[in-house]
Amino acid sequence: MSSQPPEAAAEVGPEDPNLDFAGTTPYEDYVKADVLTHLQNPLSDDPGEMAFLVTTQVMELWFTVIVHEWHTAAQALREDDLRTALAALKRSTYELVSLNASWEPLAHLTPAQFNSYRGALGEGSGFQSAMYRRMEFLLGEKSASMLVPHRGAPRAHAELEKALHEPSLYDEVLRYLARRGEAVPESVLTRDVSQRYESDPRVEEVWARIYAGDPDSDLVRLGEALTEVAELVWRWRNDHLVATRRAMGSKQGTGGSAGVAWLEKRARKNVFPELWTARSHV
Repeated sequence: MSSQPPEAAAEVGPEDPNLDFAGTTPYEDYVKADVLTHLQNPLSDDPGEMAFLVTTQVMELWFTVIVHEWHTAAQALREDDLRTALAALKRSTYELVSLNASWEPLAHLTPAQFNSYRGALGEGSGFQSAMYRRMEFLLGEKSASMLVPHRGAPRAHAELEKALHEPSLYDEVLRYLARRGEAVPESVLTRDVSQRYESDPRVEEVWARIYAGDPDSDLVRLGEALTEVAELVWRWRNDHLVATRRAMGSKQGTGGSAGVAWLEKRARKNVFPELWTARSHV
């Protein structure tokens, strides 16, 4: 009788992958799949909670990579490296599409299905996500009050406070346009970047002039890359609104938010606003 274990008995050919590792697999060492797949701790007995929990965690991972891309784009613009900025913005659009698709497992919940595990959330709510807040800050949606929920988490609070006082992605875009000779107002360039960005008709005029010029210019390409990002952010907000409306109607949201009413207000807002209004003047 052979003393070989069953897994070693099969003959391995030269075309077969290596199956014998001293410790964990190189895949595990790189991806940390064992960590990711053991982060789920449902708090109810409802089998649907697992899908809700995993979907939410997947969204957090997409937030993380999108923040990385927009930081990359902002840094590249500071260095007048438009090619790198455009590449990062393009990647982020693919990632935003995947982020938005994450709503699919939750988009068809009935109120009864959601209520079966809603209590497990307690006071938890998506607006408390620190990484999503960093996304919003990069889009120019700044608010110091949004740091308050994170006072008990020093690292998250410090990262958000830093992001609050840094120029947003759009601030870097406007500074880049100014260095390219566009008439971006000085008051916009020197504004308090810790405040929410507000639309300016003079910036609208800048974009209108850009779009009225050479349609193949690199500044039009930049405008269109930002517009694609803005549209996908708008779709994210609307998908969130529809999924919430379907699952809970107009009830108060978790975490004390106004639920659908709060999401409706958010969905009406466009990021990079002058890129949208300028089109009426071209």
